[in-house]
Amino acid sequence: MSRKVNYSDKILKILGKKTAISLPEIRDSALGTQIAPKALSRDNYAITRSLKGLKESGLIEQIASPQNEYARLTKLGRKKMHSLLLDSDTTLVNTSWDGFWRIILLDLPENRKSERESLRYLLKKAGFVCLKNSAWISPFPFEHLFTNIKKDLGLTAEMMIIVTQFVDEETKKFLFETFGK
Repeated sequence: MSRKVNYSDKILKILGKKTAISLPEIRDSALGTQIAPKALSRDNYAITRSLKGLKESGLIEQIASPQNEYARLTKLGRKKMHSLLLDSDTTLVNTSWDGFWRIILLDLPENRKSERESLRYLLKKAGFVCLKNSAWISPFPFEHLFTNIKKDLGLTAEMMIIVTQFVDEETKKFLFETFGK
């Protein structure tokens, strides 16, 4: 019995690696090399349906050129892709502490509440703990992911990322208790 493939998630992860990718390249990447010829048409159909669903959901947009058709992630699609990366079982993040704390300061106004909630969700998934209102901290090296999220969502003034090893003794004691370090 073959396992059902979630092509939508696979396509979002593929699109997260480049600005835009041709539809044939997406198909080849999503299919991989282990597909039996009999299953090929069924999987091609599933990929076509996934692309249509992603477009209708506003996660991707398609661009036509004289040579080919391309797809790229929308702003909403980038948020979803970052969420998938945090859920991934294969994400290689060193969980042994390197002596540095990652602090993220988040300041989004009330009119951007849904974005703020999405970012809080991602921070929690990445193992961050809310210290005070909009200050989040973690010993895990996810600063590169959040730097990309900051850039992708244009949060130049609304998000600050600090990596430091200097924390006062009382705070350090609290953090060691919280993270079991």
